[in-house]
Order: sequence, then C-alpha cells, then structure tokens
Amino acid sequence: MASQTRPTDWLLLGAVLLVAATLMLTQNQPLVRSLRAQALGWTAQVESTFAWMGRYLRVLERNDELRRENIQLSSQVARTRDVRQRNDELRRLLGLTDTTDARLRPARIVTKDIFQKDNFLILDVGTADSVAEGMPVVHEQGIVGTVVLTNEHYARVMPFLNTDFRVPGTVLPLRAEGIVRWDGERLDRLQLDHVVETEPVETGQRVVTSGHSNVFPPGRRIGTIDSVAAPAGRSELDIFLRPAVPLYEISHAVVILREPAPAQQALEEPPSR
Repeated sequence: MASQTRPTDWLLLGAVLLVAATLMLTQNQPLVRSLRAQALGWTAQVESTFAWMGRYLRVLERNDELRRENIQLSSQVARTRDVRQRNDELRRLLGLTDTTDARLRPARIVTKDIFQKDNFLILDVGTADSVAEGMPVVHEQGIVGTVVLTNEHYARVMPFLNTDFRVPGTVLPLRAEGIVRWDGERLDRLQLDHVVETEPVETGQRVVTSGHSNVFPPGRRIGTIDSVAAPAGRSELDIFLRPAVPLYEISHAVVILREPAPAQQALEEPPSR
C-alpha cells in the first residue's frame, strides 16, 4: 500500500514546492529585485566582455585597412616623386637642347652598371638615331661619358666612372690643365693628374673640359675640386674633385651628334691592358 502511494506523495510535494516558489517570487519583491539585480550584473559583465572583444577585432581590422592604405599611399607618393624628378630632368635637358647649336639626341638610360671597375650605361638610341661610336654623352649638369658601341636601336656608353675613361680638363679660373680620370675607388670622386705644384689650385674651383679633347666640346662641366695636396718629392699636385653629374641618380642623357677625327681619337685612347 505504501509503494502505491509514494508517487502521489512525490507529486504532492512537487506541487507544494511549485506553489511555494511562485508565492515567494510573486510576493517577496525584495528577493525578486535582488535576483534580478544579480542576473543583470552577470549579464552586463558577459555583454561587456563580448563587446570589448568585438571592438578589439574591429580595431585590428581597421588597423589592417589603414596599413594597406598607407602602403598604397606611400607607393603612390614614391611614384609621383620619381615622375616629378624625371620630368624636371627632362625639362632641363630640353633647356640644354635650346642653348646649344650642336645637334643633340635625347636618350633614356635603360641599363646602368656603375658598381664595378669597367662600368657602363645603355641608352635607348642607336644608329637609327644617327648615334655613332666616339660621340660624347652629356647631361645638363655636365659630362656623362662616351659612346663605345652601337647597334640600330641602342648605344653602350663608357661613363666617367670607368677606369679606362680619360678627358682633358681645365681648372677655372686658372686655366691650369690636366687629365681627369677615375681611380676605381669611390663613386663620388675623380682625380685630376699632371697639374704642376706651382699652380695655385684651391678647393671649390670648377673643372671643365678643355679645348684639347677630340670628343667633348670645351667648357662642359666635369666636377668641383674638393681636395688638393702637394706630396713631398713630387712636382705634381694630388687633386680630387667631386663629379658634376651624379650618375646613380640620372635617368636620361643627351648624345652630342659629333664624330671625332679617327686619327686624333686613336692617340687619345688609353693603351690596352
């Protein structure tokens, strides 16, 4: 009999507990408010945590977007600066063509190798543009080199930063003359040989091409003297100059369409090694 009434007892107990809980929650307002306050606090903490994580993820995403935009803008600024420099250079070269009576052929430097002893440049002009071997190559800032090899559309140039390059130079305003060459060491320094120690050469004086060159017309800038020394026991000065043209910066040049006399050019070329 007891086993038959046990389920009924459990049902009655559950009903009583349910009624008691209902009465407690509906009648005991302070308790309800306390429970609601605690639940609200827990919910707020959870929502705050998820909101912070959402903001953090949005900040990371925004940082990535800003980083990509910064890279794009930096690239655009670099390209704009490069285009502006090239436009300025071309404008100066066009000005050079307007200030001389010589026939000139502007060219773009497509290859530049100036990190060895036998450095060279390649221009995008050739025999189809009336360019020939032995012609001088200049920039609005000064001399660049000499054409040594050509085909129909390209020309190879020996720049002044080549150990085989030689050009007669004159120190202004002294009119003292010597031979300018590169010793193969520094890209920002040339050497002027065969100037006697009695010449009052000083730093800051300009060196230009003399009238004794069969390649370059006279008066083209070569560089500026930045070091003078008189070694003991020698009759010549040690003179170093800073090149007028920064080869590592220029992207265009001009070929002067004048061919040297073959006999004189043969005498001016350095002996083969």
